[in-house]
Amino acid sequence: MIESPASVPTLVRGALQLWTGQRGAAMRSAAGTDLRIRDGVITAIGTLAPEDGERVIDATGCVIYPGWINTHHHLFQSLLKGVPAGIALPLTGWLAAVPVPYRRYFDHEHALRVAARIGLVELMLSGCTTVADHQYHFYPDMPYDASAAVFDEAAQLGLRLLLCRGGQTMTRPFTDTQAPPQVAPVTLEQFLASVEHDVQRFHQPGPRPMRRVVSAITTPNWSCRPEELLLMAREARRLGIRLHSHLSETHDYVRWAREVHGCTPMQFVQAHEWVGPDVWFAHMVHLDDDEIALCASTGTGVAHCPQSNARLGSGIARVARMLIAGVPVGLAVDGAASNEAADMLSEAHACWLLQRADPRAGVLSAGQPGGHAGAISVEDVVHIGSAGGARVLGLDGAGGIGTLAVGQAADLAVYALDEPRHFGLHDPGIAPVASGGRTRLRALLVGGRAVVEHDTIPGLDLDALRRDAQALVDMMLQ
Repeated sequence: MIESPASVPTLVRGALQLWTGQRGAAMRSAAGTDLRIRDGVITAIGTLAPEDGERVIDATGCVIYPGWINTHHHLFQSLLKGVPAGIALPLTGWLAAVPVPYRRYFDHEHALRVAARIGLVELMLSGCTTVADHQYHFYPDMPYDASAAVFDEAAQLGLRLLLCRGGQTMTRPFTDTQAPPQVAPVTLEQFLASVEHDVQRFHQPGPRPMRRVVSAITTPNWSCRPEELLLMAREARRLGIRLHSHLSETHDYVRWAREVHGCTPMQFVQAHEWVGPDVWFAHMVHLDDDEIALCASTGTGVAHCPQSNARLGSGIARVARMLIAGVPVGLAVDGAASNEAADMLSEAHACWLLQRADPRAGVLSAGQPGGHAGAISVEDVVHIGSAGGARVLGLDGAGGIGTLAVGQAADLAVYALDEPRHFGLHDPGIAPVASGGRTRLRALLVGGRAVVEHDTIPGLDLDALRRDAQALVDMMLQ
């Protein structure tokens, strides 16, 4: 689908502002806003003149951000938006009403591919270049290769994809009592073997991979036995891959851990070697101060999902406190079944607003209860969604992704500020996050390759995708 080669010398020229992804004053480029790209890497930033044979992307009237890095998603849920049975339920009831029973409809590859394509396209058109898909739809004797299907969809669109290979080795007591066969657990041996098989087939080394595999049991407490967690952690480290799962999403989760294990969720995973710079958890809404300190001291990362947490009534993660403590934090949309707008611009806007509205924010900043308008800045949000996400996924550092600097990957979004919501802005750089809604893309580059041009994905038949999606939804409704 994507034909524009990364090897074409490229100059992105004339932007109003260039945001680098770095924290503080370094966020806004002082060197200039033009970028020269060679072989998928940024080779110069400044005020640059075109060279012979160079493709020029005109960024006049635009702002440039690093490509967003989505650190936690469930792509298969892209066909489960707004299911009435779960629209007003909290997490546990919603799980039992939507993702669990509806997995019966993903018993064939076409449904998974359409769902993945929808989710990836939605993310791309918001400026996302890297996706971590927590794909837990695996079951015994599955008639198709789900890992290969999702990787192939990402490759056709030109996106970087981390497949967080999930699943479960036991039936979950709160949600799976009447589950279809597609929710059946596998054995520990089958889970470990499937992760290793995917690593052998897909995992790429280096600072700018297009494909990575992660060991990602669905939930440490409910999806496997405690003694299996240690084996999973040690096997992942033997394979040289990262660990990921959900944690501390609701008050019920924290209470359950204390009642059953006599400790906090973070203490529980620490006891089973699920902490460290190679581990990140989604949500982490209900962490106490000691748990935040543990994340900071071990380098354990957080995928912050503000819209899903609000949609399910789970709460607001203490991201402002985490940033102060030094916790690695990335931004994420979670699955579309609990976030009917699964794009990174909506997520960034929600992150910016909810951190300010959090009644604990005033205590953090001024010692008084109530929200605080300075709890988090747009610059903080962009850092979380770019460099922060790269750190969480282990893709930061020299030659990596997440920041716009010489020697780094040319993963970037060129946003055109041509909609009425942008008129009258005194600071155009904040527009994609602060103005709300979707900001149109002049271009989206992944490794120097233009995967979106003038707000359109080359080669994608959007009408056909809409028809495929509606046919599958109609089948579910019937």
